[in-house]
Amino acid sequence: MNRQLFIRLLTTLLMSVMLGHARAEDEAPDAFVKRISVEVLDTIKADKAMRSGDIGRIVTLVDTRIMPHVDFQRMTASAVGPGWRQATPEQQKRLQEEFKILLVRTYAGALSQVSDQNVVMKPLRASPEDKELVVRSEVRGSGDPIQLDYRLEKTPGQGAGWRIYNLNVLGVWLVETYKSQFSQEINAKGIEGLIDSLAARNKSNVKKS
Repeated sequence: MNRQLFIRLLTTLLMSVMLGHARAEDEAPDAFVKRISVEVLDTIKADKAMRSGDIGRIVTLVDTRIMPHVDFQRMTASAVGPGWRQATPEQQKRLQEEFKILLVRTYAGALSQVSDQNVVMKPLRASPEDKELVVRSEVRGSGDPIQLDYRLEKTPGQGAGWRIYNLNVLGVWLVETYKSQFSQEINAKGIEGLIDSLAARNKSNVKKS
């Protein structure tokens, strides 16, 4: 497996901690990450269609069981940067839709690469009062273990629990990576140009799958 594909796989595993419908308000953040990680890895390993590269099935898994556990508005706003405040509500909605499709399509393909990996949690450095924190873990399998980080926020009220708003693979935060790319697009073509660029990229990804 080449390095680029391996990084995509690891990022997919990071995103996989978003999986799961039950989010107990008093669940510890590292327990949340551990539980969800084990669930999604077991699901992938047991599903022959996903492991054989059924992109449609994988996209459905990611879209329905992973994305609901992401603070996607926060992720999109952070990735777009200052331009987010300049966008109209309709443009913000379209940005979220296209960014979501981009992430789903980009990482769904790597799910079929899962084989013998397992997740080991690192000691959590946090206090019970923390509403935002970083959970660290390692993905272990063949080869050297890779450290993975998750930025989580505690959501209040009905459906309270932990949600993910940024991911780190090999020292690179996902939101910051896209922020650099999006900034160039906005500077060159404006918000509408970024939306058009994302839409074109998503259409291209569909044709390739």
